[in-house]
Amino acid sequence: MKQKPVCPKTFLTIIKSIDSVNEFIGKAVSYLSFLLVIIVTTDVVMRYGFNISFVSVEEMEWHLYALIFLLGAGYTLRHNAHVRVDVIYQRLSKRARAFINIIGVLLFLFPGCYLVIKTSIPFVHSSWIMHEASADPGGLPARYILKAMIPIAFALLALQGISMLLKNTCVFLGMDPGNEEK
Repeated sequence: MKQKPVCPKTFLTIIKSIDSVNEFIGKAVSYLSFLLVIIVTTDVVMRYGFNISFVSVEEMEWHLYALIFLLGAGYTLRHNAHVRVDVIYQRLSKRARAFINIIGVLLFLFPGCYLVIKTSIPFVHSSWIMHEASADPGGLPARYILKAMIPIAFALLALQGISMLLKNTCVFLGMDPGNEEK
């Protein structure tokens, strides 16, 4: 049996670097999920058991959820765990799926990431300049840090898109992209 040619070494180096960054961030974010469960559980016990509630605790819940969602997007794409309608896609050949992925990255992922990054930079900048905090009494300070995660998260997602593009280009051209995760 004839062995497939392997992707260019440059591709493999870029893929491995990007994948390792999003893998590290994704695993780090998983600890935030555990922290979120503890905070929500404590909040529920305090609210319903002792009739005590804190605005800062409620805000911490949605801040953590936002971080998990935003920073976990690249990791989710890396593991092909994003939402997809697989009715037709799953029945296609590897090469056809690779072509669809290439088109999806180029026409949807990259432009979407670009638009979010471009439009969020002024939003984040103004938040940093005024050191935006919660408008609610007892709320959390430094909301500008959370807002700064928007362009960072979409940059990580776009980076993972580069990895996905390179892997799928190799598959489309009949090359072995190395240790490809399913």
